[in-house]
Amino acid sequence: MTHHPGVLRTAPLRQETTSSLICRIANRYGLETMALRSCWHWRNYQPGHDGGGARADAEVLLNAAGRQLLAGLCGVKEDVLARALPSWELEDSKLPAEEDGVPAAAWRIGGAVAGPVAFGCRLCGARRTGTAVRVVRYTPRWQRVCVRHGRWLLDADADQPLEYLDVRGVPEAAAAQRRWARVARRAVRAGVEPERVFALAHAVVARWWGQALQWERETVWPRRLHQVAGGDAGGDLERWRIVGRDAVVFPEVVAVADALLDPAMAELVWADSGAGRPRALPADGLFCRRLGERLGRGWLGPLAATDHSGPLIAWMGSVIRIRRGAGGPPGYDNDPWWLRQEHQSATMAGQLRVLGKEMKAPGSGTMWRAAVPAEQRRLITSAVDSAEEQLLQLRGVQTGPTAEVARRLLRGLGHSAGLIENAWKRTAVAAVNGGVPLEEVARWVDMPVEVLSQMLTAGRQENGG
Repeated sequence: MTHHPGVLRTAPLRQETTSSLICRIANRYGLETMALRSCWHWRNYQPGHDGGGARADAEVLLNAAGRQLLAGLCGVKEDVLARALPSWELEDSKLPAEEDGVPAAAWRIGGAVAGPVAFGCRLCGARRTGTAVRVVRYTPRWQRVCVRHGRWLLDADADQPLEYLDVRGVPEAAAAQRRWARVARRAVRAGVEPERVFALAHAVVARWWGQALQWERETVWPRRLHQVAGGDAGGDLERWRIVGRDAVVFPEVVAVADALLDPAMAELVWADSGAGRPRALPADGLFCRRLGERLGRGWLGPLAATDHSGPLIAWMGSVIRIRRGAGGPPGYDNDPWWLRQEHQSATMAGQLRVLGKEMKAPGSGTMWRAAVPAEQRRLITSAVDSAEEQLLQLRGVQTGPTAEVARRLLRGLGHSAGLIENAWKRTAVAAVNGGVPLEEVARWVDMPVEVLSQMLTAGRQENGG
């Protein structure tokens, strides 16, 4: 097939995915995207979602002939494309260097190529290109507000139809984005990569978000959530809490990042630890109290201070160890900005997958894993693994009398069952407190409403609630 240079110029947008540009070129020529893609020899299949449908964050890598073809089709020089498209010159093992001039392409997932992928603002794209079509770009989470049009641009990796949330009624989101530029400069001056500071602050606030359904004094986040949901999130609260989380908590994420970079706040951590006379961190410590005040939530301090297994306490511990000269090797507990895997916040795409599976198969066992804290998940998993190991011993009678092995197995299974039951109760209580009708929760767990109500009441009494 002979390929001729394009006659209609299609300029790339900054940080756009190559796949997005190809789709826009097809639209410019009035072609189906599949027809234009046939100009390249594809080395693998396009990534899709579990439930079918192409992923919006799918990315394309091209060989030299493939890049030359794309430059001709859009009427833009290759050096311009190289500056605009992060994936332009990236290599792939599926694309050998020498292809005898055959334009070849390989699919990848954008997040694994050059960072988080989000939808672009169609209105901004129309101002640049004259056509309001979908644009997908590499965009960090601190640049998700389109200030001009009041939109929060959503992750493109999730299987959901929305490209943005309307944040015109949440002006603090745009203000936080402007504030982040100053916080990022502060991080650089402190010798810390801004993205690491943001990731830690996001993990701290996302953990609070998971607990906030039980915070009666929290009124800001519910108001914002209803705003971004178009006025009322109550009809599908679980989904809106997933889709709207990052937009709703963004101002607090920036505020926490700013606080963690403040040397005066680190001094409060040192004072709370007893300075030269070590002591346990108090529930009414100066640091957490001041942090709550900086967030406009004077009541938050004790709640943050007693969340002993969360990322905030881990950060405080690192600050204290550094001051005492008791840090470990580089990259571990003596690095305040090191975010442990168990503290990383779940993505929107991941949470929606769990929610979708639970809706299709209630009681499938996936929901409790998403609802309970990471450290409790590890405890449950460890107990189950131990029980499975003892079961193998029982089957083979490898060690000890059979009866003793059976007793150990039953004890392990009983402990695991107790942990899972507690996690299940936590999930159910959170759902009911969050406004999910009791009848709906009962349907999920396949239990009569009266029995569920009695169990939840007993669980609240056990916890003093």
